[in-house]
Amino acid sequence: MRDAVIVEAVRTPVGKRNGGLSGVHPADLSAHVLNALAERSGVDPSVVDDVVWGCVSQVGEQTFDIARTAVLAAGWPETVTGVTVDRQCGSSQQSVHFAAAGLIAGQYDVVVAGGVESMSRVPMGSASAGQNPFGERFLARYDGVFPNQGVGAEMIAERWGFSRTQLDEFSVASHEKAAAAQDEGRFDGQIAPVTLADGTVVSKDEGIRRGGSVESLAGLKTVFKAEGGVITAGNSSQISDGSAALLMTTSEKAAELGLTPIARVHTAVLAGADPVIMLTAPIPATQKVLQRSGLKLEEIGAFEVNEAFAPVPLAWLADIGADAKALNPNGGAIALGHPLGGSGARLMTTLVHHMRDNGIRYGLQTMCEGGGQANATILELL
Repeated sequence: MRDAVIVEAVRTPVGKRNGGLSGVHPADLSAHVLNALAERSGVDPSVVDDVVWGCVSQVGEQTFDIARTAVLAAGWPETVTGVTVDRQCGSSQQSVHFAAAGLIAGQYDVVVAGGVESMSRVPMGSASAGQNPFGERFLARYDGVFPNQGVGAEMIAERWGFSRTQLDEFSVASHEKAAAAQDEGRFDGQIAPVTLADGTVVSKDEGIRRGGSVESLAGLKTVFKAEGGVITAGNSSQISDGSAALLMTTSEKAAELGLTPIARVHTAVLAGADPVIMLTAPIPATQKVLQRSGLKLEEIGAFEVNEAFAPVPLAWLADIGADAKALNPNGGAIALGHPLGGSGARLMTTLVHHMRDNGIRYGLQTMCEGGGQANATILELL
């Protein structure tokens, strides 16, 4: 029986908006991780059947099928194809799902899944070009409401009863965990440093803030709700630049190529929920992936739940009942950043390395997505 295994996973550092990676074209950033993946695995790129690449704002420098452009920019053979995927913030997690399905179905033998977003160069929301992306029927169904993620986060905080202090405490903890991981070198093995045109090397995630406190975050203004709001820049994910990639194959093909698999894609599912509140689907996605996998919650040793806004993982934690210590153990998007189309692969790269480094058999990843959707994936360490 065919399976889908991950044999290598690599990412760029996550750059701050207008930070170290802002001068790098997103196709070149993508090419960088593709070449790092080939170099670290020793795989000849000519054996890759396809590159499945997540990208949300497919406009300007990120249009014209950036997956294919990245392959060519990397100098890979012209025979290697590329396809670009948009499932909003979960785009590159969806790329992993598509890659796994293609491997199990026999359509692929070797495939790369990943993604990119340069939010400094291609601003969030620019793909709509100032137009209405929803149309009359959608708006009629939802009473004329244009969904907004920040407003959705406010709705979650209100529905679950989270205070501003709780959200800020979670955010401070995210930075503290990420800082500890960085200081202890836990990210070093997964990052491919980027050398800029002037010779500067970007090798560290730039968004981590040290020495923060709930008191300092309390001084920030709310963004989406003036009266009684709780969502600020401090308890939201950061606007970022970055790319990540995973080399995937089957156990049989890995043996043929002399590769050692790190983890197997055990179970992969999707869930949909209310598109107005938008950010709650990781909860049913997690319930669904656990049911389909046959695993119990306590068998999962690590969870990556994207920190789009602090209420998202907190609501997930409240409803799922997972061990809080196993949630985002190396920090999350509040500290590390959220390069939209690259985030799913970034989370999975971090999860794969964390599982291997700590001998964790099962890990679970899920993330909220525009339109009220979520992917959920369980990986099994090999």
